[in-house]
Amino acid sequence: MQQLLEIMRNLRDPEMGCPWDIEQDFSSIAPYTIEEAYEVADAIARGDMADLKDELGDLLFQVVFHAQMASEQGDFNFSDVHKAVCEKMQRRHPHVFSGLKIKNAEDQTRVWEDYKAAERANKGEHSLMDGIPAGMAELQRSVKIQKRAAKVGFDWASPDPVLEKIDEELDEMREALASGDQDAMEGELGDLLLATTNLARQLNIDPAAALRRANAKFEDRFRAMEDAAGGKDILETMELDDMESLWQRVKKNEKGST
Repeated sequence: MQQLLEIMRNLRDPEMGCPWDIEQDFSSIAPYTIEEAYEVADAIARGDMADLKDELGDLLFQVVFHAQMASEQGDFNFSDVHKAVCEKMQRRHPHVFSGLKIKNAEDQTRVWEDYKAAERANKGEHSLMDGIPAGMAELQRSVKIQKRAAKVGFDWASPDPVLEKIDEELDEMREALASGDQDAMEGELGDLLLATTNLARQLNIDPAAALRRANAKFEDRFRAMEDAAGGKDILETMELDDMESLWQRVKKNEKGST
């Protein structure tokens, strides 16, 4: 770890460091931090352990990068980050480090959330909506918001009424589409997406994982469609109806192979 910290200090050295690294700040590095987290998730999804090792290293480097910039400003350093996370994990797991008795995973989740709520209160956050990162991926943020609201019982009891809500939002989407009002269409589409993520939460499905799966399926089918057509150049010359027929043939072949 010390070697990595030293490498980061050298990269940021005003005289001998890397010009690109020296020019960066928290805002410019943040997108790379998010990208590296996604690459970790991608390696996990592919089951590629060698790639996961590399991607975890890249993600760790992002933590070191932010800590180094904070140290240069006199705010905190990597040791402070290390100390803070150790204290937090011990505080949030009293059943492991303080002898508190926990019955099961559900009980542990409740204790975890209680401690997080107490930490938010100490920060001056009093609304259930406080502390949800604005920069969080919107699908996950939507689920997070709904989970917070559900803590006080503001929730549906089952997926069925959520499906009814989706039908309602679809009708409103059609009305907005008929009106031609772009702002109304955006608003109704947002409501429809919110209702859909609510359904995912009710079903205990990660909406990002579900969308990632659907994206991969679409990509595989489209590639198969290109191959069936004889290449993308030929596909470009085809009418939409012919492409749809080809798409359906690809889907049928999928089912026949399973």
